[in-house]
Amino acid sequence: MSLVCRSFRCLERRTRTSLTLRGNARDLHILPTCFRYVTDLDLSLVSPWGHALFAASTSHQSDPQQQAIELRNAFPRVTSLTLYARSPVTLHLLLLIPWPNLRHVKLVRWHVRPPASQPGADFADLFHRCRSLTSLDLSSFYHWPEDLPPVLAANPITAASMRRLNLLTTSFTEGFKSHEIQQITAWCPNLEHLLLACTFDARYLGYVGDETLTAIASNCPKLTLLHLGDTASLSNRRGNPNDSGFSDEDARISRATMVEFFSGLPLLEELVLDVCKNVRESCFALEVLNSKCPRLRTLGLRQFHGICLAIGSQLDGVALCQGLQSLSVANCGDLNDMGLIEIGRGCSRLVKFHVQGCKLITEKGLRTLTCLLRKTLVDVKVSCCLNLETFAALRALEPIRDRIERLHVDCVWNGMKESDDGLGQSLLNFDLNKLEDEQCFGHDFASMDSEGTSQNKRQRCSYSPPPEEVEIDDSLMQSNGNGYWGTTWDKLKYLSLWIGVGDMLSPLPMAGLEDCPSLEEIRIRVEGDCRGKPKPSETEFGLSILACYPNLSKMQLDCGDTRGYALTAPSGQMDLSLWERFFLNGIGTLSLDELDYWPPQDEDVNQRSLSLPAAGLLQECYTLRKLFIHGTAHEHFMNFFLKIPNLRDVQLREDYYPAPESDMSTEMRVGSCSRFEYALNRRQISD
Repeated sequence: MSLVCRSFRCLERRTRTSLTLRGNARDLHILPTCFRYVTDLDLSLVSPWGHALFAASTSHQSDPQQQAIELRNAFPRVTSLTLYARSPVTLHLLLLIPWPNLRHVKLVRWHVRPPASQPGADFADLFHRCRSLTSLDLSSFYHWPEDLPPVLAANPITAASMRRLNLLTTSFTEGFKSHEIQQITAWCPNLEHLLLACTFDARYLGYVGDETLTAIASNCPKLTLLHLGDTASLSNRRGNPNDSGFSDEDARISRATMVEFFSGLPLLEELVLDVCKNVRESCFALEVLNSKCPRLRTLGLRQFHGICLAIGSQLDGVALCQGLQSLSVANCGDLNDMGLIEIGRGCSRLVKFHVQGCKLITEKGLRTLTCLLRKTLVDVKVSCCLNLETFAALRALEPIRDRIERLHVDCVWNGMKESDDGLGQSLLNFDLNKLEDEQCFGHDFASMDSEGTSQNKRQRCSYSPPPEEVEIDDSLMQSNGNGYWGTTWDKLKYLSLWIGVGDMLSPLPMAGLEDCPSLEEIRIRVEGDCRGKPKPSETEFGLSILACYPNLSKMQLDCGDTRGYALTAPSGQMDLSLWERFFLNGIGTLSLDELDYWPPQDEDVNQRSLSLPAAGLLQECYTLRKLFIHGTAHEHFMNFFLKIPNLRDVQLREDYYPAPESDMSTEMRVGSCSRFEYALNRRQISD
């Protein structure tokens, strides 16, 4: 509208506060200077992606220092900056004249840390020159844990003013050690948000245990968000559904320490503990969490056991955290159906529920939880649960089909030939008898006990709720005769799928996801080792079946965890180019506006490159407006995309660790990117 209306153009310039630059760094001399009111500036996606911001310019103005000053002057009111800082020089130039009110900085770097760089060199200028800094995000910044503490120690005033610190960096192999965490929290006592990568494995020096947790609570009592993630949890891989949920080692975290830890953080609103080592007998500590942290709304637990004992009719453990709106549990080895039901009864405000790697839960328990939370639950993830393959998980979600908005399931087709077992009719048999002392909600679930569970721990109970405590719609007690309440996912807008290499996507509609009229975005992650896999019996993976979703416009097809042979494969096996042909066959039948694609990789040569068949098949997506390849590609393969008529935005992003330092001579380089973007931008776009 600004192109045809001067008054609207003036209004747009004066009111726009957020801007992401996607131009080429060679064109900094024609940078627009009319957006004087922008406060949130993102420079991390400037082309060529991953290269130094002030090194790619070929204009008449070749002085990098002058270019940095002009960029700073073009946006004088910046308070939040996102920057791809491949070397300390970029930030040094940009802060020659620092923004006076710069409060938040996010640094991005997927390339390895420059070997000649001194410890802390990436952050020295930032902390020295930006005295107003209160927030730093290094979650996507490749650095070493020992880089930050010396800088904090050298700048105590800036460190004390920090309110938010995100150090959950996925490139770490060991994370921050215990003494480093104690130092960081001591130097930043006013932190409100803290996210840290660490290790809870007691076999490593500097592991996080009782002493570290106590120090965090003592040093930073104002925390409202705390996320401690073991580096093992940062991996994107799914795990083995046959695992028991118990690790070989226990975390050195005692029940008394957890009680003290929760008591010292009364302002917590969000807590995530991805421990990856056994935390046993956590029930009592979680009950204390409810009383000591009354503002808690989001909770994530990994490898915690005994989170909900479900003994008799009394609520216990995490089920007492009645203010929770989001709950994620992973690898809870003893969480069963009775525990799920307790959670559904107690956490009646849950909007988001994610469960992963819990071997004992079944369709019955999940189905009852969704019935109990029918009025609030809109975001569900079910992953890596042995008894909840795709068909069972989707059947369990039938009570909220018409309400759910975001969903993740694993594509495991073990139950394709199993007929419906009538769970929709037999599960909810309520006995509205009174208990002697209290009225609660419950069912006859004694038959759902796992093998080896003693009767004194899982008692048969029948009880009923007062109307205001738990309500179940009468319609949930009825089905259409086949155990189904409906077949339409009316409000589902986002669908995430995991699928193993060699499996087909084709059965997805048969599993119950055939009618999703509002689905706009889908993410598909393909994981596994192609090496040794037989040639698929079908010619295509099954993307064409997604054409049944009329409003689908965005797709993320992530084959980054698919491993194979990038070069010549052994006799009788397929190389990655043939696997890409299999994955992408049929994508041209979809009416996509935006596509993110991660090519499969060859770990031996650290190569993720777009193949010729993949480029040819992506070229058939005639409706695309945006295309982002998260890998490398040959220049002549990229030229295929010039035939997509309305394509406006294309970029290669090597956003994985470690990004290759220098591309091969035949792949995209700075000059190649510039030539392609020039050819793309000079085309006439019909609309």
